Amino acid sequence: MAREINLVPDIKSEMIKTLKLRNFIFFLCIVVAAASIGVTTIVGLIMGGQQLALDSKKSTLESLSTKLNSYSDLDDFLTIKDQLGNINTLTNNKKVLSRTFNILSALIPTGADTITVSELNVSLSGDQPTFSFDAQANAGKEPFIDYNVLDSFKKSMQYMRYDYGNYVDKNGAIIPAYCMIESGQDGATFTDSSRGIYAFWTINAEGCNPSTNTKTGDYNTEDYNGEQVVRIWRTPQYNDWYKQTEVAGQPYMSLDGQISGVEHFESSCITYTGNASQNSANPKWIESNESCLLVPGGIDGIAVSDSSNGRGAGDELVLRFSAVISLAPEVYNFTNSHVLAIAPSGRHNVTDSYVQIQAMFGERARDCAEGDTVCSTNTNNVNGEN
Repeated sequence: MAREINLVPDIKSEMIKTLKLRNFIFFLCIVVAAASIGVTTIVGLIMGGQQLALDSKKSTLESLSTKLNSYSDLDDFLTIKDQLGNINTLTNNKKVLSRTFNILSALIPTGADTITVSELNVSLSGDQPTFSFDAQANAGKEPFIDYNVLDSFKKSMQYMRYDYGNYVDKNGAIIPAYCMIESGQDGATFTDSSRGIYAFWTINAEGCNPSTNTKTGDYNTEDYNGEQVVRIWRTPQYNDWYKQTEVAGQPYMSLDGQISGVEHFESSCITYTGNASQNSANPKWIESNESCLLVPGGIDGIAVSDSSNGRGAGDELVLRFSAVISLAPEVYNFTNSHVLAIAPSGRHNVTDSYVQIQAMFGERARDCAEGDTVCSTNTNNVNGEN
């Protein structure tokens, strides 16, 4: 039998293994070094390319900056751009001072018991608009100087309301506010004694027909000052619109106040509810406006001071006083369309004619003259106050 004899000592065998391991490690080092050099070269090429690109962009930007700075109207352009960016903010903060006429017509009572304003200051600054005014109250009959007139005026503040919203076409699309004519040349709101308030829609004016698939012939038009207009009722026409079952293409008003199939006013304040009765073909309708308070503080929203007896322009006995009324800020907001003040009598106030407003203003009452005991004493005022 053949036998193999290992003549290599153990120590030499270990040395050979060590040399093989060294050579392998050395080989790996060479490979890693070569890879590192390659990666470094690639990174250098990329960074160099990026630097060249950056230098090119920088040169382009410097060139454009030079051209831009040489633009003679640059300051005006930047100002216009800044203003355009603020349009929404400016619109939201815009106030409509002309609404004062309508608000006054609702606040100031007329009739036998009158209040005549001699001086009025309207402030739209701060959180709430305010009316600051000097006025005189006249009961219109003996004893003339009657604090009950002023007391009634103060208590009426809690019943003052306002309304706003949008006019819509038959399809429910909002009609732009500039397309609506809501008052005549004298400033008086359009009203029908039996059917309520209405407005005219200039349907053929540019941009005034929001539903492009709706033709003018789909509406009943009439002529107003040479323009073709559609009459839209702000006051719901309950008997004409209410039906137990909705019929396509016809005006419809449900018992919960939803209106469709007819051009109408969509109120943001007033809700309508109908109560049907078996004994009547027409439901009993209830209007409710609990959220839009013209004077949010009610009686506390008016502060009266400096009340005293006096003589009016016609030498009549009157009660002089000064007052400040704090109003709801929403009534002057430009973004709230078609704002209308509502008098406490229960219906929309429609006496906002500029001609009628003039009657609410008059000469300031005079102090009681010396020796005028009828004016200066308390015998002619009901509550015995000064």
